[in-house]
Formats: sequence, C-alpha cells, structure tokens
Amino acid sequence: MEAKSNRSMYMKLLPVEDARALWFERLHDLRQSLPPESVPLKKALGRTAAEPIAALRSSPAFHGAAMDGIAVRAEATFQASPRRPLELAIDKDAFWINTGSPLPEGTNAVIIVEKLERREDKGVVVISNAAFPWQNVRKLGEDMVATEIILSPGTVIGPAEMGAMAAAGVMYPKVYKKPRVAILPTGSEIAPLDTVSETELASGTKIPEFNSLIFSAQIELAGGEAETLPIVPDDPNRIMEALEAAARANFDLIIVNAGSSAGNRDYTEDAVLALGEVFCHGIAVMPGKPTLLGRIDRLPVVGAPGYPVSANVAMQEFVLPWLCSLQSRTMEQGATVMASPCNPLPSKPGMEERVRVKLGLVNGRFRAVPLPRGAGVVSSLSRADGILSIPASSEGIDAGVDVPVRLLRPRRQIEDALLAVGSHDNALDLIDSFLRRRHPRFRLTSAHVGSLGGLISLAAGQSHLAGSHLLDEETGLYNRKAIAEKLAESPCVLVHLAQREQGFMVKPGNPLDIRGVEDLTREDLRFVNRQRGSGTRVLLDYQLKLAGINPSQIAGYQDEEFTHMAVAAAVLSGRADTGLGIRASANALGLTFIPLGPEEYDLVIPSQYMHDERILALMDVISSTDFRRAVDSMGGYGTEQTGQILWEFNG
Repeated sequence: MEAKSNRSMYMKLLPVEDARALWFERLHDLRQSLPPESVPLKKALGRTAAEPIAALRSSPAFHGAAMDGIAVRAEATFQASPRRPLELAIDKDAFWINTGSPLPEGTNAVIIVEKLERREDKGVVVISNAAFPWQNVRKLGEDMVATEIILSPGTVIGPAEMGAMAAAGVMYPKVYKKPRVAILPTGSEIAPLDTVSETELASGTKIPEFNSLIFSAQIELAGGEAETLPIVPDDPNRIMEALEAAARANFDLIIVNAGSSAGNRDYTEDAVLALGEVFCHGIAVMPGKPTLLGRIDRLPVVGAPGYPVSANVAMQEFVLPWLCSLQSRTMEQGATVMASPCNPLPSKPGMEERVRVKLGLVNGRFRAVPLPRGAGVVSSLSRADGILSIPASSEGIDAGVDVPVRLLRPRRQIEDALLAVGSHDNALDLIDSFLRRRHPRFRLTSAHVGSLGGLISLAAGQSHLAGSHLLDEETGLYNRKAIAEKLAESPCVLVHLAQREQGFMVKPGNPLDIRGVEDLTREDLRFVNRQRGSGTRVLLDYQLKLAGINPSQIAGYQDEEFTHMAVAAAVLSGRADTGLGIRASANALGLTFIPLGPEEYDLVIPSQYMHDERILALMDVISSTDFRRAVDSMGGYGTEQTGQILWEFNG
C-alpha cells in the first residue's frame, strides 16, 4: 500500500482536555493493564506493583527489646516504688538485653538501663519503679503481620517500599511488565546525535536528533522501556513501512517524532490513515498544536511535533498518561502555587498557551518571569521553575494578577532562590554556580529585562535584586541617578559586581574593518541592538549622540536581543555584522572584540534584604577570591572592588 502524496492542513483543533478524553476513549479496548511479572527485589526500584503485595512473614517475627536494659516479667515488679526499691537477681529475675534482641522466655517488659542501680557484688539490680506489660518492647507483628497487605496495586516502588517488602520476606514482587515504546525520528535533515560535524551544524545541512533522548528519559521515569528506531527520511512510503514494522513488533505505543505538522514534508497523517485511523490532528494549545493522535490495529500512535517544547506537551498530555494507565499508576503532577507575572503576558484568543516561567518568593508572594516562549527553545525545558497556562478564552494575563502555576521543582527549592531581574551579565551565571557549591541550599534565578526593567521590578517589589549599568551622561557615574529616580521611596544598597569592558563584537579577524560607532552608518553593515531600557542600549545612544549620529541611519538598530550572548550569537551566525556587548561574550564565541570603554556593573539590593540569609550567602560568594578569579578568567573584567558597597540610598 502506498501513502497518499497530497498534503492536508490540520483537522479541527480540539482543546487539550477533549483531545485527551478522545484519546482514551478510542483506545478503550487496549486499556487493560499489562501482564505482571516477578522480578528480584533488588531490581524492583521504579517498577509498579501489579497486584496486592502481602507480607509473607510478620515483622518483627518475635517480641524484641526496643531499648537497652533488662528484660523482666512485669508482674514481678509491681511492688517496686521509690520508697521500697526492689532487688532483682540477674539471670533469674532480670536478663540483660540489647535493643533488637528477642525477649527471654517468660519476660514481657524491658526496663531501660538508665533506670537501674547495679549492685555487681550481689549480682542484682535495683529498680525504684514498677514496669508494665510490654513496656519498651516491639511486639511480634507490630510493624506488619503475615498475610497483611503492605502495597496496593499501582504503587510505584521506591526505597521505602523495597524496605517494607524486605522486612515482609517478599523477595520476588509481581510488577507490571514495562510498556514498550518505539520512537521513530523522521526527517531528511536530522542525523544521530553523535554523527553531526561542527561544519554540518554551523551550515544547517544536518540537525542533531536529540528529542528521542528526552523522550526515552521521560518514558523510563514513567516505568516504560523506550527503543529508538533508525531515522527515516521524508519519504511517505518509508515512513509507512516503519509504522507497519512497529505494529508487528508488539510495541505498546509508537511516537513519530518531528512527523506532525502542516508542512509540505509531513507524511505522518497520510501514513497513519493508510494503515489505521487518525483521531485528531491538531490541539488548541501553544506550543504543541501539531500533535497527532491515532492507532494502527492495536498500536497507539502519537505524532509529536519536532520542536522540543511542543513535543514535550504531547508527551505530558498523551504519552505519559497512557503509559501510567497501562500500569494502573497515578501520573505525578507538581504542586500548584499562585504567582503573579512581573510583566503582562499577551496571548492569542482561541488557543490555550503554556508559558514556562522562572519563579521567586518575594515579600511572601510568588513572582513569575516568563522564559522565551518559542516552541524550539529547548533551554526553557531545563530552566523553568513552573508552567503558567493562559486559557483559550483569554487575550492574556495582566502583570501583578495571581494565577495558578504548576511547579516543576520542589517548592522549598524555589522559596530558597534569589530572584534577580535586570541587566544580563555572564557573571550572574557564575554567582549561581558558586552559590550551589558554597551554600547548596540557595540558588540565583535571573531574568534579563535590561537595567531599567530591573529597577522598575524592584520598585514594584517583584524581585530581590537587580543587575544594572545605567550611565548618567552628566556625571559619568553609573546607576546613582537612575536609582534616585526609579526607587525614590525604596531604600537600597548599590553593591559593585565588576568593571567590564564594552565594545563591538565582530566576526573573527574583523573582515569589515569596523573601528567604532562611526562605522555603524555604513551601507554594507547590519547592526544588532539590545532592548530598550538596557544599560548597553543607553551606552550606545550616548555614544551616538556624541558622534552626532541619528539611530535611523543604522541598519538593524531596531533589531533587539535581550542578552550579550544572544548578540554574540547573532554576529557569529551572520545575521548581523556587529553588535555592542561585553568582551566576555565575544571571547565565549571566538569573536573579535573592538573596545569602546569600561563600565560599572552593579547589583542593586533593597535594604530590607541585606540581612536575609540568601543575600548574605550571595555577598559571601562575590567577596570570595575564587569567584573573582573565575570572573577575571572570562576576560574583559576588573574585580578590584567586587563585593564592595558603593552607595547606600535611603530614599
């Protein structure tokens, strides 16, 4: 059978809940749990109990001492009192015993050693208080009794469950067989992760396929077993052949990766329709819209979008819930907190949008800073603290409005984090690394909105600190004037982080012979800028003013990036010929750097936080010799005053 060659756009978009309900409804006949299998206890970690697991023996299996002391028959001590102490003969009326040891026959209580008076010369001990039956004794079956159910079906076996089974004598628990999942990467442009050369990567002729690595890890954590099949190029018949082979191989599910979109080379829908049925193609959520759901005979099929963040939605909403249902286990969901976005989050009505955010607990309230919202921003998967959902009926969420955010990390970890909102600098990443080494409880979460945005965030009580390098043209000083204007009623402390060198980043060797701001007006140059409100943008505008250059004369002046590294990447990729940034970013990507001059990069910290243990830990880090050395090693920095308080603003 040949796959169709015609292309079709999305079928009717279904809300996520409706699509998931349809998915489970159409797979109803396949929902019986997987068959059980017995595994050695040592191999049971992470597996799912397939039936009620009963204790094969009682624990403890005997009456045992819970404390060190003497074992006695309680009834023989009833006459003891402080006024009439009682002598007990060792090895006749009293028996020395250690914690965990079985009670001698005829005894039913233990008197702890601290309550005894020893008289070794007489071979007796003296007690001043009576014991009561079963005092300081772990009775037979106190923990569990033989035949008692200790684990229910669907329980995911962790260290504690393994200990309980060991105590109960269950050495071969019955667990569900692992669901087998095939991952079929498709695309003529992708290649195995370890085969793509740097040249192919830079030219875009080959793209490393790593979604299958992410999928495999998620499947394993969900109790499944993943097998990545060979990459299939964009050939409809070869895709169909791979699907037919998977349907014969007794897989419990197949994920067709990068094979679901409305593009002119997406043949997944046609192949599935030729072999089985498609339940839906397209769900009303961003990212994740291109997801396809269907089946071929007894094989459920998920067409996952190629972009990693979109693909992750398909995994979380359809693949992982299905795998959990096959094992009768509950899918773990992170806790939810109420958090307020620091900035407005506009969204397109008619589509639910999932926004990954960084979080910080500031003044007892969780604040959310959105990460880049692109479906291909794989770093947002690892950097996010939580996910905020914008309903399909909404045009967005206003700043400062509390909304539910599902946590992707433990709440305590987020509560112990410092939230820095402001200018970007590579040294901020170093602070976080050093914090985790020197003070493992704390971490630094940073969001890059520019120096001005950072001060506005502090004024609104939305962050713990801000990075800033705003130049006052009149005095030549950094940050003082801006703080006085933006934080007029908010006392704060200005802490020096580093002096750094700003300049133009150009391609290696400076082939276009760029020397300064005057070159930016050349017709053969394209510039990439920083966003409004950033200190780098302020510095550039100041230099343009001195040179008498109107920004409208510069091609690319309106092309904005939010970090120095993003500017460097734009130059390296050829999207721009030059951009203003710090030497460390140029060094990191092997670009040539043309110095413009030094500047001061500082941390602005509200006075109320200066005694907060998180800020104290941060101050310890940036004042350390090791941190200064690490900053210096990046190039273009001066750290002579790093960690010093430069100015205290009292509002």
